[in-house]
Formats: sequence, C-alpha cells, structure tokens
Amino acid sequence: MRVILAEDSTLLREGLAHLLADEGHQVVGSFGDAEQLLSAVSALNPDVVVVDVRMPPTHTDEGLSAALDIRATHPTVGVLVLSQYVERRLAVRLMESSVAGVGYLLKDRVAQVEDFLDALRRVATGGSAFDPEVVRRLVARTSHADPLSTLTAREREVLSAMASGHTNAAIAAQSHVSESAVEKHVRSIFAKLGLNDSATYSRRVVAVLRYLES
Repeated sequence: MRVILAEDSTLLREGLAHLLADEGHQVVGSFGDAEQLLSAVSALNPDVVVVDVRMPPTHTDEGLSAALDIRATHPTVGVLVLSQYVERRLAVRLMESSVAGVGYLLKDRVAQVEDFLDALRRVATGGSAFDPEVVRRLVARTSHADPLSTLTAREREVLSAMASGHTNAAIAAQSHVSESAVEKHVRSIFAKLGLNDSATYSRRVVAVLRYLES
C-alpha cells in the first residue's frame, strides 16, 4: 500500500513509518501538520492516509478537518484517523456520506500491532474500521426521547459491533451465539430506529449515525 502519515509527534510518526516499511508498505509522505497533508494527497496519490485529530497550529481539529477535505476531494483515498480524542461533530460528518474507506482508532486502545495493520488494510481496500469506544461515544445520547434508549443491552452491543465494521457472522462468533440470533437483533434494531431492511451494510451504519446526530 501507498501510505501518507500525518502526525505531529515525531517519535510516533517515525515509528509508524518504520513499522509500515518493515511490513512491505510504501510510506510516500510523512508530515507533522495538516496543511502539508492536503497538498501531498493530490501530489502523491496514496491508497490510505493515517491522520491524527489535533495538529498544529492550534491543536484542536486540524487533522480531522483535513480528513473531511480529503474525503470530499479524493473519495477513493482511505482515511484512518488515529488519535487520543473523539471529536464527535466532525467524526459524524466524516462518516455521513459513506463509511467505506473510513476508520477511527484510539491510540491507547490499539493493543496489538496486527490490529492496527488489519484496520489499515481494511480501510485502504474500501472497508471500515472503528474502535468500539469511538462508536459508543458517537451514538451516546442523554435524552429520554432518543430512540437508542429503546434498544436492549444485547441490541446495543450488536449495533456497536456493526458500526465497528463487523459482519453478522463475526458478531456471532465474538458473542458466542448463532448467526440467526444476531440477524434477529439486527432486524429489531432496524425496526426500532426506523431503518429500511433493504439497506446495505454501510448505508445502515451511516443512517444510524446520521439519525442519532439529528
């Protein structure tokens, strides 16, 4: 894969570059700020970009804002956000048109190198990869009128796994239940949230996130 890294921590950026090179990937660009990232994507034609949320000059949301611009101008380039922070408003915008080729991982929850590499491969090839904690924070609401509050505990677990990029079969294996049981939970989630049963996988995730944000 051709990868661009955007991370203001030099130590982490160089570490990721060496890791990816050792795995046979080509790091075509490595930058410490989001402004360089935007111009580099057009010039270097990467398969995927790894970007932090908070970058110079203000260390607020420059990286995630750059990710939104990349999604708008280069929709075939995968974007994997790797950060300590969940910026809810922009994160939902990043996923609202499609979750294909999008991922969001929390640095302190990436327990294994292979987990990161697997997420990167999935995003680069048009899949998705979301840390369950990111999903939990994105869909959490406090209003008693929130339709998410009608879901059972098991349905919440299934919804979180769906939005993390897992198939029904994978959810069944992880939960040690039958795939038909997971399908039953999915149908119930669709019904309670008013989603179309004929929607595709990525559309259902986007619909849930968009609905909960509205």
